[in-house]
Amino acid sequence: MSYTFLQNYWWFLIALLGGLLVFLMFVQGANLHLGNRKLSDLQKRMILNSTGRKWELTFTTLVTFGGAFFASFPLFYSTSFGGAYWVWVLILVTFVFQAVSYEFQNKKENLIGSQAFRVFLMVNGFLAPFLIGTTVGTFFTGSDFTVNKVAITDSAAPVISTWGNGWHGLEAVGQFHAVLLGLSLLFLTAILGALYILNNVEDATVCGQMRRSIKLNALPFLACFLGWLAILLLREGYAVDGAGVVSLERYKYLHNFLQMPAVLVLFLTGVVLVLLGLYQGAFSKSLKGIWPAGIGTVLVVMAVFFVAGFNGTAYYPSCTDLQSSLTIRNSSSSRFTLQVMFWVSLLIPFVVAYIAYAWHQMDRKKITPGEITGTPHKY
Repeated sequence: MSYTFLQNYWWFLIALLGGLLVFLMFVQGANLHLGNRKLSDLQKRMILNSTGRKWELTFTTLVTFGGAFFASFPLFYSTSFGGAYWVWVLILVTFVFQAVSYEFQNKKENLIGSQAFRVFLMVNGFLAPFLIGTTVGTFFTGSDFTVNKVAITDSAAPVISTWGNGWHGLEAVGQFHAVLLGLSLLFLTAILGALYILNNVEDATVCGQMRRSIKLNALPFLACFLGWLAILLLREGYAVDGAGVVSLERYKYLHNFLQMPAVLVLFLTGVVLVLLGLYQGAFSKSLKGIWPAGIGTVLVVMAVFFVAGFNGTAYYPSCTDLQSSLTIRNSSSSRFTLQVMFWVSLLIPFVVAYIAYAWHQMDRKKITPGEITGTPHKY
């Protein structure tokens, strides 16, 4: 296995984990519907017990995604997590609120009321996808940082990466193109959440409200996503030549799609599947729209990561100093580290199989009003 193969392999796994994370964020999207005033308290608890069985999968995938980035591309980890730390802190805090809210909202010792914890869940449902999407958006817009690897030899201040402003990542919300991706992810997770509830909750009123929600979120999702895609295809990109020199290239991401036809097919297939799931949820009687939409989401996210990192592209560009931009070549771990982790990664299919089995066992029966009122083990 060559060093280049290992670097590409781990970028592929990062893309896969990113796709799975976005799909599993249907938990966040579903919790946004807790604010629906047309649903009774019992019906909202049905939604909570549906997502409560899955939220740990989302959080675990987020941690795995961050851990895989740290192990395979440590310079990205130190640059983004160490420089843009405010945005990552906010994301982690919202997930902590989520965990606490599930466990304590209906405890007798709860002093602030169950409604307050539901608000925390809704805040997580809004902030988590928006901030993660906006952060990924900076893979194309660039961030304000510089990298000086020689600084590691400075015993007084061995800091390789330096952030250029005091906002430490929050400045991304001022980048229109990045915000469009954040909004796209927000509306997409709301749709995925409604599709999952349709598939998992047995209640006519809840299902009717979820189909209505899908229709309401479909238009802003398509508008934001198509707007983001149009700008992506027309904007300058950060190209890397054989010597590792970074330069701006017009229509770089359009060129990436055209020069990597397999990625283009992957992207278009994913888009078609997402639209199919959206149609099934909004305009048909099908309850299985979550599956084509979920698979399509994974494929689209993977294609976006491939376009950001493959074909001689800087996946984490610096708008301050082009040569500080990070690529899968200059930011990866050593060959030995990547090779050891390669063999460990062969266990992933067994983990996925276990998750699929556990998922099947949890979802064998749909959530019903009787289960909420008659079962002691509930959220």
